[in-house]
Amino acid sequence: MNTRLTWICHGATAASRKALFPLDEPLEDKAAEEAGRMAALPCADRIVTSPALRARQTAQALRLQAETTQALRDCDHGRWAGRPITAIGAEEPDDLMAWMSDPEAAPHGGESFFDLQRRVAGWMDEQSLLAGHVIAISHAAVIRAAVAHVLQSPLSSFWLIDVEPLAVIRMTSNGQRWSLRL
Repeated sequence: MNTRLTWICHGATAASRKALFPLDEPLEDKAAEEAGRMAALPCADRIVTSPALRARQTAQALRLQAETTQALRDCDHGRWAGRPITAIGAEEPDDLMAWMSDPEAAPHGGESFFDLQRRVAGWMDEQSLLAGHVIAISHAAVIRAAVAHVLQSPLSSFWLIDVEPLAVIRMTSNGQRWSLRL
């Protein structure tokens, strides 16, 4: 059974422009307009989105009727949510360094990258059993975790994967393994 998975990263938000750990913020007006101008997407058997407002608004701007799933939620940043990365770096430099260098660290009380990738990989494996084409609107961190999973790369590569707002990333599965499709 073959599965095609098209990831779409939600559009830009004020938090992403200001380098803040995200909260459940809306898209910027310009991001909704940009999403509305994106090329038509192929038909899909399933369209799913993170429950976050910015992901649901991206789906709406793309004129997609999507169901929400908790598996596609953004990384839980715990007590750092809504705060500037620079402030965390100044106030908690050791904790920030641990979080960025150790995939199993979660000094913010939220989710580690290891836990994030395990969640995303589990969802992807469920999709490969269902076959067909899936469009998933989610977050840069979720898509980074998916790419690292597909490439079987160490989670230290997480920070080397740049996922821009409204980026489209394609993957396929033959039921046994996932492949990145460029």
